[in-house]
Amino acid sequence: MNEYAQRVLDLRRSQAPWELEYLQSVTEVFESIGSVIEADPRLERDKILERMTIPERVISFQVPWLDEKGEIQVNNGYRVQFNSALGPYKGGLRFHPSVNLSVLKFLGFEQTFKNSLTTLPMGGGKGGSDFNPRGKTDHEVMNFCNSFMRELFRHIGPDTDVPAGDIGVGAREIGYLFGQYKRLANTFNGVLTGKGLAWGGSLVRSEATGYGAIYFVQHMLAKKNQEIAGKKIALSGFGNVAWGAALKATSLGAKVITISGPDGYILDEDGLDFEKVAYMLELRSSGRDIVAPYAEKFPSGKFIAGRKPWEVPVDIAMPCAIQNELNGEDAAQLVANKVELVAEVSNMGCTPEAIHCFQGNKINFAPGKAVNAGGVATSCLEMTQNASHTYWAAEKVDARLYMIATGIHEACVRNGTEVDGYINYVAGANIAGFKRVAEAMLAQGI
Repeated sequence: MNEYAQRVLDLRRSQAPWELEYLQSVTEVFESIGSVIEADPRLERDKILERMTIPERVISFQVPWLDEKGEIQVNNGYRVQFNSALGPYKGGLRFHPSVNLSVLKFLGFEQTFKNSLTTLPMGGGKGGSDFNPRGKTDHEVMNFCNSFMRELFRHIGPDTDVPAGDIGVGAREIGYLFGQYKRLANTFNGVLTGKGLAWGGSLVRSEATGYGAIYFVQHMLAKKNQEIAGKKIALSGFGNVAWGAALKATSLGAKVITISGPDGYILDEDGLDFEKVAYMLELRSSGRDIVAPYAEKFPSGKFIAGRKPWEVPVDIAMPCAIQNELNGEDAAQLVANKVELVAEVSNMGCTPEAIHCFQGNKINFAPGKAVNAGGVATSCLEMTQNASHTYWAAEKVDARLYMIATGIHEACVRNGTEVDGYINYVAGANIAGFKRVAEAMLAQGI
């Protein structure tokens, strides 16, 4: 690691050693950008790394709400507005018990470079709460969302900060949040993305993260003169991201043979088809946090309790659930089973040990900030439609999404190809994303 980058990283570690996820994300970026730092003395002169690793603003607030028994519940609410050098803060809201400032700082830091890779005018931000919508009634979720937005609304706007959904925040939550924002702000604008189609949403937005991930994987395979048709794919999770990936991969002739939940995974050697995807979407919308009923519905599916899908021999592995879900042991098992390609779809879905294992064995591996950028890119397309008071056809949105995924892949290849021809997608994504943010910060001064 470059000496300047190491010094800043050591400083951040001394200030908040408990923020493990955030420090992991900073370390990954800093390990990649040494050549960029050494080539441009302005970066150290203007303290770019010091400034880039502290959020421009962190908003923390209480969220009191009433449950069905009329009892008061209280959760923590946050919005981390990390970097606005390239545009208004843009990033999702996560409602999950694991949410804390370390997680949101890591997500906001990652989001800054992910948004940069799209080349669209978006800064980086992230927010959420330790509230868990699982098992709550619609009325309780609405009460919570209304209370959450009563504080958040004063800090966001279409040209300031535009939140979206993430884990635990789907169409229902976005609807409640937008309705409360509209009442409080007395305006109807594109302040949230992932909205319903009848009130400002964009076609393809729900599927976009998964679709974009598969488009990126297609480009990775094309560099090896291969196609996705006929490939066996292991997915984890079945939330906002995995279902879109399963749908697009299946439509292109691949065979998705695993999905998972916190209680285990489903192995279906026949592969998911459109009927199975539709059933899983129905199951997910019911608020249940398990995948076991899949095996009861479809005899080809087998539920493996308490295990992860990375033990299954596949051509392509795509973690789609949550950070650090795939560890070094999982990576070693995938390598032993001759996996050809690994693409993170969840943010920082692989531990550093897993990434080093893949790269050490020359397995093509791409990080989440490059692979899953299709979701936020399509959010920006939704913002564009809102600003011009129009709707685009699904074909136009999908074509733009494909072009953006193509551009991100080209940037990774351009900045990450090593002497032996191996493409270090991690370095390529970090260098390409960092350069745009740093140049904007240098140009805008202190």
